[in-house]
Amino acid sequence: MKRFSILALAAALCGAVPAIVLAQASAPDHVTIALNALNDSGETGTATLQQAGPDLLVFVRMKDTVADNQPVHIHEGTCAKLNPKPQYPFPNITARRSQVKLRNVTIASLLATPHAINVHRSTTQAGIYVACGDIKT
Repeated sequence: MKRFSILALAAALCGAVPAIVLAQASAPDHVTIALNALNDSGETGTATLQQAGPDLLVFVRMKDTVADNQPVHIHEGTCAKLNPKPQYPFPNITARRSQVKLRNVTIASLLATPHAINVHRSTTQAGIYVACGDIKT
């Protein structure tokens, strides 16, 4: 009976490992997200997510910024229903740009559940959202 259990476990693992590898292999190595204006800000931009081994590089570029120093984060949820607590904060947007390396974060993990990139009006008006984009392919 013990031998049967070991063989059953080995067979299950043989099936699970390729499925995990296939799921990771099917995730894109980069995604570009449109950041759409919110609250009549007129502010738009893009965020590019690039897989770099186990880490994720994120590049944010904004047009028509409303402030010189704007917080930007990845949040759980969608732009329509955003968890207000940032999951992955970035350096603030300055000169219309921000970039960050998120260690041990994958595009696949962000695509597995709803996530969005959200831009705030300024450091003093962080409660006002000016642009957002859902992370999806």
